[in-house]
Amino acid sequence: MKQGIHPEYVECVVKCSCGNTFTTHSTKPELKIDICNACHPFYTGTQKLIDTGGRVQRFADRFGSAKDVVAEREAAKKAERAAKAAEREAAKKAEREAKAAAKAERAAAFAAEAAKAVAVEESAVEAERGAEETAAEAEAAAAATEGDVATEAAAAEAAVDGAAE
Repeated sequence: MKQGIHPEYVECVVKCSCGNTFTTHSTKPELKIDICNACHPFYTGTQKLIDTGGRVQRFADRFGSAKDVVAEREAAKKAERAAKAAEREAAKKAEREAKAAAKAERAAAFAAEAAKAVAVEESAVEAERGAEETAAEAEAAAAATEGDVATEAAAAEAAVDGAAE
């Protein structure tokens, strides 16, 4: 090595932005660093954004944050799913209402047929009663006629007996 051309090699204190400090040897007595082994994503397993002069913020302002885009996309998917579910529910409700209306129509038709059958049965019973009453009146008239004939016959016989005496 040539004498007088090399910098002095001294003990150096290294200070990280995370607060970690350690000592090593360097040509400078003090070093300030942004990332060390205590805060580097490779060693910690976490991601840390180092924003030099607001570059990350300017990028996010210009192109938007990926987190916001993903959140918007998920919200749109959720809204679409909710709309489809509402459509399906409305279709099911309409189908149920249509079935209930058809059932009510069938019940009304059945009730009308039953009422018609009852009316026919009542008219048949009424006709039967009328026939019975007519038959009873005919019998009564016949009995009255027979009674009148018997009365007349008795009166005539009485008249004959009265004349004979």
